[in-house]
Amino acid sequence: MSILRQPLTALLVGLLIYGAILGPFTAYMKHKPIEEKLGYLPSINVLRYACADHKELVGALLVMKTVMYFGGIIEKQQANVIVQPPDYQRMAGILFDAVKLDPYNMDAYYFAQSFLTWEVRQIEIANKLLDYGMKYRTWDWMLPFFAGFNSAFFLKDYKNAAGYYQRAGELSGSDLSKRLAGRYMQESGQTELAIVYLSTMEKGERNLAVKKNYQIRLAAFKEVRRIELARDRFKEVRGQLPTTVEQLVQAGFLAPDPVDPYGGRFYLDPDGKVATTSKFAFAGVKKENNNK
Repeated sequence: MSILRQPLTALLVGLLIYGAILGPFTAYMKHKPIEEKLGYLPSINVLRYACADHKELVGALLVMKTVMYFGGIIEKQQANVIVQPPDYQRMAGILFDAVKLDPYNMDAYYFAQSFLTWEVRQIEIANKLLDYGMKYRTWDWMLPFFAGFNSAFFLKDYKNAAGYYQRAGELSGSDLSKRLAGRYMQESGQTELAIVYLSTMEKGERNLAVKKNYQIRLAAFKEVRRIELARDRFKEVRGQLPTTVEQLVQAGFLAPDPVDPYGGRFYLDPDGKVATTSKFAFAGVKKENNNK
């Protein structure tokens, strides 16, 4: 009797999945305008119960449904057909449901990153989803890499960016991720942490070209730290922040003159933060990035 119940249970689950997702989806595909095709879905709690042991399948179907909906609208827009903009909030909600069913679904995170950032600038929501994925896809360096980019480029949150990039570098062994981690650690004001981090990476690097890159960046951060210490001493003695790096040199607080190995010029922001015109990149690299 129990043997007969197993296929019967599987059949019932399949029917529930079809009724909850594929049935309404097919109806919308046939009869509704493209911008309305996301349709209705049961709550995540109902889906969890209905899916039973088929959560991965249903999660994949939810992602596919969202991708098809978005792709349909984009195709019409590219063909100069007037349509309503995508329901990004609904799309995000469905993708959140998808990863709650299957937190290992790679496509959900990658697709969410593509539209939540550039399209609607919902960066906090994007990073929240990525943070959720990092708890499960512990080997996937792309998730912290995305979150690091979001934090630095969109949010200007360099402290969090540094943490994400460091994690991405540790998972992937990527030289780029590791160098970005050092860069954004400095921009968050944690220059000493950047120096320690880059010193460790430089010592362990076997590739001579990569090792040289670490040495250059490390030299730049050490110059930044020299300026920071001189700035702090100046404030202690004079009771106010200096306005320029040159003022520190002329007053005898900074010697020898700091040199940016990237060819830029060090300066002080209005709040006293040390910065450089090179942005810790060679001129050719900056030009290439600006052209992108």
